[in-house]
Amino acid sequence: MNTAEFVHAAPDDGWGPIDPRTLSTVTVHPQAGHESLGTQQRPRPGLVRRTLRDTGYVLAVFPLALVAVPVIWAFFGVGLGLSFIVVGLPVLAFCAYIGRAFAVTRRRLIRATLNQHAPSPVYHRSERGPLRRALTTLVDPQSWLDIVHAMFGFITATISFSVLAAWWTAALSGITWILWSWSLPDGEGNTSLPELMGLSGDYLTQLAFYTALGVLFLLTLPFVARATVWLDAGPALLLLSGRAALQQEIQYQVQGKEAARIAESGSLRRLERDIHDGPQQRLVRLGMDLGRAKRQLGTDPERARQTIDEAIAQTRDTLDELRSLSRGIAPPVLADRGLQAALEEVIARSAVPVHLTIDAPPKLPDHVETAVYFVISEALTNIAKHARADYVVVTVEMLDRTLRLSVSDNGLGGATLAKGHGLVGLSDRIRGVDGIMNLSSPIGGPTELVAEIPCAS
Repeated sequence: MNTAEFVHAAPDDGWGPIDPRTLSTVTVHPQAGHESLGTQQRPRPGLVRRTLRDTGYVLAVFPLALVAVPVIWAFFGVGLGLSFIVVGLPVLAFCAYIGRAFAVTRRRLIRATLNQHAPSPVYHRSERGPLRRALTTLVDPQSWLDIVHAMFGFITATISFSVLAAWWTAALSGITWILWSWSLPDGEGNTSLPELMGLSGDYLTQLAFYTALGVLFLLTLPFVARATVWLDAGPALLLLSGRAALQQEIQYQVQGKEAARIAESGSLRRLERDIHDGPQQRLVRLGMDLGRAKRQLGTDPERARQTIDEAIAQTRDTLDELRSLSRGIAPPVLADRGLQAALEEVIARSAVPVHLTIDAPPKLPDHVETAVYFVISEALTNIAKHARADYVVVTVEMLDRTLRLSVSDNGLGGATLAKGHGLVGLSDRIRGVDGIMNLSSPIGGPTELVAEIPCAS
């Protein structure tokens, strides 16, 4: 893989030669043959422990489903029969609450057994009178899904229990056949399973056959146990958590848009304040200087020339400040030359030595490039102001269809995403493009900020 490097020295203080440690290096890897980094997973339990856990799930779900059937059908039948009068509505609402209780229990069992994310849905609520609360419960689609699962969940629970019980029985009875075979009746009218299969009926043949059969069932037991769990948990997840995943996705999208709006509003307020405190004041002074120079032209041309020179200097300073502020809106280099060139410009201005590695396609969606640029730029500014770091490492890489960026430093640490701190704006900006951001910053350092942004490119 070819490697291109961009080296930039941190600003020299004028007191001696540049220390090699103050060099900022950009390493750019072409996007070819890229393999994503592995993600950390929760440690899996041992096979025996998992099998016992799966068995416990089936043993717990089966009686729970059997209890739910008569209870839920009884209240549903009474409520439906009385639905033509007001009395039936509270009964149906109570039926929905019973279904909800069974649903909560089932979701907890699934989480504990499968380590599977089984999100709880958001139920509709009303703070008004009892009748209004009952009606609100009955118009909630999730309430009816809970009722349906409580009514018919016994089907999968019964099948799972029957299959797993048969498998456990075959496994245990086969491997222990030698211990209890003496109790079997032995007569001319009794035919053993090996004899039915055309084998000899002597004791050693039966011992070998039943032991081998028990070992076979025992070896396949972990897979059958997990299959029976999923046979019951699959439909349960679909009915009890299917809408919850959609609700969470919608809520995340809404919160992301709100975060983007807040971040944009904050940027505009900050820009307005900076313009008011900087260029606007300079322009006011420029107007006053030009007016003074006009009055001085007739009486003191030399003084007028000095005033005009000062006005020209004010104009240059104002233009420089406006250019600096414009980089906070839409940096021209990002649109003209792309993300790599824009980040090179950012680290060239950094007061802290930066090592930047880019392993991503040369062109990304505009909103992704803008988010990455501002997050890295603002993170470096925050580090320079508060971290007292000696160096910063910035990495931008494409992992599958997700762009991952990390900014780490060896500073003081103690950074937080709490409200009122500068990093909150970065989090809002990332959420605005449907990304996620995590921060690790123990007291004493080091600090690492990691953001992941979904990217179709």
